Amino acid sequence: MLQRLYDRTMQLAGHRHAIWWLFALSVAEASFFPIPIEAMLLPMMFAAPRKCWLYAGVVTAGTVIGGLGGYAIGALLYDTVGEPLLAFYGHEDAYEHFAGLYGEWGAWIVFAGGFTPIPFKVVTIASGVVHLDLVTFVIASIVSRGLRFAFEAALLTWFGPPIRSFIEKRLALVATVSFVIAIAGFAAAKWLL
Repeated sequence: MLQRLYDRTMQLAGHRHAIWWLFALSVAEASFFPIPIEAMLLPMMFAAPRKCWLYAGVVTAGTVIGGLGGYAIGALLYDTVGEPLLAFYGHEDAYEHFAGLYGEWGAWIVFAGGFTPIPFKVVTIASGVVHLDLVTFVIASIVSRGLRFAFEAALLTWFGPPIRSFIEKRLALVATVSFVIAIAGFAAAKWLL
């Protein structure tokens, strides 16, 4: 089943409208969608290695735009949902401490969330909740997401065929490790944020 899904993804990655789907999914991934964008990005880079850098740019733009959507979710829904819940459970003090840390280290938190396996959507929503300076948020998002996707494009440009061969020969292992990394990212986000 995993092999069929991989083969189908590779086939769709070469479709003429795939770049628009990549952009749309990167916007959704940064604000609410649970699956990392690499699930579509990497097959597209494998299918069209000459377009790695274009795809990295598209995904960077999409995740920054989606990050603004996540920021808006945090900023607009906190007053109606989040604050009453904190008051009900008596955690106003914990939130104040968290907001203070975020105010001091916010740019670094956004950078870490954008570059590491920590789910970026958690960081974008949290940034909106604490009303992190929007310019700081956007700059940290552009730098971290841009570096992450440029790093992936560089790896696939320089080492694409061996990486693709490794993934295709060990698809189950790669899927398992990716799943573990995603779970660890969510756990790290919960622990850090």
